[in-house]
Amino acid sequence: MPEEAIRLGGNKKSVFMDKVLELLPDGGNLNLCMTCGACSSGCPATGLKDMDPRKFLRMAALGMDDELLKSDWAWMCTICQRCIYVCPMKIDIPQLVYNVRGSWPREERPKGILGSCDMALRNDSCSAMGASPEDFKFVVEDVLEEYQEAQPEFKDMKAPVDKDGDEFILNQNSREPVTEPD
Repeated sequence: MPEEAIRLGGNKKSVFMDKVLELLPDGGNLNLCMTCGACSSGCPATGLKDMDPRKFLRMAALGMDDELLKSDWAWMCTICQRCIYVCPMKIDIPQLVYNVRGSWPREERPKGILGSCDMALRNDSCSAMGASPEDFKFVVEDVLEEYQEAQPEFKDMKAPVDKDGDEFILNQNSREPVTEPD
C-alpha cells in the first residue's frame, strides 16, 4: 500500500501563513511573490541546507510550520534584508525568519549564537567577549577610517556607536578588539 501523500495547507491552521499575510504590503500578491525568485538571487544564505528565501516563504505559505521549525536555515539567514530590496512585493522575509527563530525553544537554538548574544547583553559594550566600550568604539572608528581611505566614495560615511534611539545590537566577533585593542 503506498504511503499517504503529505497534505499541504488544507484545513490545517498555519501560524506562519498568518505571519506571511501580515508581512504583505497593501495590495501585495503572495502568488506573484512565489514566482519571481528575486529574493534568492542576492541572498548570502541561498543554497545552504538546500534552502533559500523563496522556498522558506513558500513553506510558510503552504502551512509547513513543523518543517520550518526544524529547518536550521532560519539560523543561517543573516537578516541582511537584501531579499526585501529586490522583491517587487517588498515582502519582509527577514521578519518571517525572526518569527521562526522566536518560535524555537531556547534550549534548541544554536548554542554559539545564544551564548554570544547572552554575553553581549550582559556587558556595557555589548561585546560577546567583554571588550570595553572604549575599545569597541576605537575599533569601529579605526575600521571606518580604513574603509573611507580605501573607498573614497564613502568618505562621508558614519558609524555611530550608542546613538540615542538605536534599535540594533551588533553581535560581532570581538576577538580582535579584546586581544589587540591597540
